[in-house]
This record gives sequence, C-alpha cells and structure tokens, in this order.
Amino acid sequence: MKIESPAGDARDDGVSPLGAFGREVRLERERLGMTRAELGNRAHCGYSLVAKIESGDRVAVREFAEACDEVFPHANGRFVRLWELVLMFAYPSWFRPYVRLEQTATAICEYHPVLVPGLVQTEGYARAIFQGRRPPNLDDLVTARMERQRILAREEPPRLWLILEEGVLRRTIAEPSVMAGQFEQLRRIATNPHHVVQFIPGSTASYPAVGYPYSVLSFDEGADVVHADGFPAGHVIAESDAVRTAQRAYDLLKATALPPEESVALIDSVLKDLT
Repeated sequence: MKIESPAGDARDDGVSPLGAFGREVRLERERLGMTRAELGNRAHCGYSLVAKIESGDRVAVREFAEACDEVFPHANGRFVRLWELVLMFAYPSWFRPYVRLEQTATAICEYHPVLVPGLVQTEGYARAIFQGRRPPNLDDLVTARMERQRILAREEPPRLWLILEEGVLRRTIAEPSVMAGQFEQLRRIATNPHHVVQFIPGSTASYPAVGYPYSVLSFDEGADVVHADGFPAGHVIAESDAVRTAQRAYDLLKATALPPEESVALIDSVLKDLT
C-alpha cells in the first residue's frame, strides 16, 4: 500500500496558506499603526523581507511567526499555527506525507548513494542543490528544508542512522568552504552518541539497494514505513512485505559499510583536503 498525497491543494477560499499568513501579518501590523521597518526590527529581519512575507512571496522562518505572536495583542499563538500550515505547503505535495511522518518518528534510517540527506544538510549545501534545479521559489525551498531539521534539536530527537556512499564525500556540489561546512556538520552528527553515520567504500562492487535512496521510519506506536526517493517524485510505502524487504536491505547495508569510527576518519581525511 502506498500512502499517496492529495491530488490538489484544496483551499476553501482560493487563497494560499502563504498568502493568508501574509495578509494576517499586514492586517495586524496596520491595526497597530506599525511600519514594516518597525516589525522587521522586532522580528530581526529587514523591511524588504517583511514586504515579501506580507505579499505572499516568501515563506517566513518560525522565529518570524513567534515574533508576530509576541508583538500583536491577543494573537495567542495564531501566527505560529498559521506558519505550520504555510511551511507544509512549501513542500511538494508528494513530499508532505513523509514530512508529517518524519515529525513523529522515533528512529530514521536513511541510505543515499549521491547526496548528504536533506535532514542534515547545511543551508549552503541545500541551496547549491536546489539552484541546479532552477526553481522559481529557491529561498522557500531552502527555508522549508532547514525547518525540517528542528526535530534533531528536540530534547528527545529521533535516532538517526545514515548510510552513504563514499562518493557523497567526493562529489563537488559547491565551493570548498560550503563543502567543508557540510562535512563538519556531518561529522558532528557522526560523533553524536545518539546517531550513527557510516560510509560504503567506493571499492565495494555491489550491495543491496545500490543506487536507490530510501528511508525507514520507526515510531513509538504503529508499524514502520518506508520512503522511496525518486524522480520526479518519491512515495511512502506501508505494505508490510515491502517494509520488511527494506529493513533487511538496510541491515545488510550496515554490515557492508565501514564501522562508525572508520567513517569519521574518512570524513576527517576529506576535510583535511578541503581546509
């Protein structure tokens, strides 16, 4: 069974969540007689960004919504609640079911043969990847990807296990400083006792799922699910036989990859060449 996303972006009044959020910000700001510059000062951003948010041209970061809840009387958390809907609609429709599952997962096991997974990407690395796709909403895509990472900053974050091909460290996505920053972040994940990062040596001829990125998500309650990445869209799979196949493949990937300590050493060797 595949968990499919809705066919369309159903909206009651034809106004997008992004547009509705911006409209509410503008109405409350004008009600207080506040200028965009003044709101920007309170939200630690510039006039132009406030203008783009109000016109529905940019997705705000969570801190902007929190500032609105603090500045506007009787907001009672309304802007953060609206922002959560806005952020969900910033993702492609096919990806939204996975994001919802990711937010409640207690363990995430991910394999990727080409890239550092989005959940641990730096802003510079993510921006370089998205720029190659030439999207019209580059800034919104980067914002949405960075916001996903908040789950790793929780008091009890999901346990993360990443298995990547060595080529991920060798592939130049951006300038050396961006690559170094990304691998330093990956190293921090790898040395965190709560998480594991392993690399499959480039000399490995064949192994399960070679070339096919996927994730296995586990939860406190309910069965595990699999997200199979792909182009132009990925999908979530909950069928028990398929999930068991993916879990067995991941166990074999763990056995094939370098041990965690050797994987950290591999990151260090690449960082040495970059810095």
